[in-house]
Amino acid sequence: MFDLSNDPGVLFGVWAAKVAGATAGAGVSLIYFLPKSRREAASRFLTGLSCGLVFGGPTGLWLVERLGIGGELSGPEVMLTGSAAASLCAWSVLGVLARVAERYGRRGG
Repeated sequence: MFDLSNDPGVLFGVWAAKVAGATAGAGVSLIYFLPKSRREAASRFLTGLSCGLVFGGPTGLWLVERLGIGGELSGPEVMLTGSAAASLCAWSVLGVLARVAERYGRRGG
C-alpha cells in the first residue's frame, strides 16, 4: 500500500489532496442537482466538503481495495479520489432525500 509517515511534506500532500478532492466532489454534486437557492447551494457545498474531509481516507482505502489497485496509487492519490467520491456521494444522496421530503411534505400539509 502506501506509507503515511510523520514527514511534513507527505502530510501536507495528503491534506491538500483531501481538500482538493472534497472541493471537486462538492462542486460536481452542485452540477448534478442544481440548487434552488444560494442557501441550498452553500449548505450542499459545506456538507460535501465536510463529508469529503472526514470520510475521504476510509472511502479512498475502500475504493483501492475494491478495485485491487493498492500498489499503483500514492497516498495523496488515494485521498484525492476518496475525498471526491465521499463528497459527491454525500450530497447526491442528501439532495435526493431533500427533494423527496420537500415534494411529499407539501402534500401532507
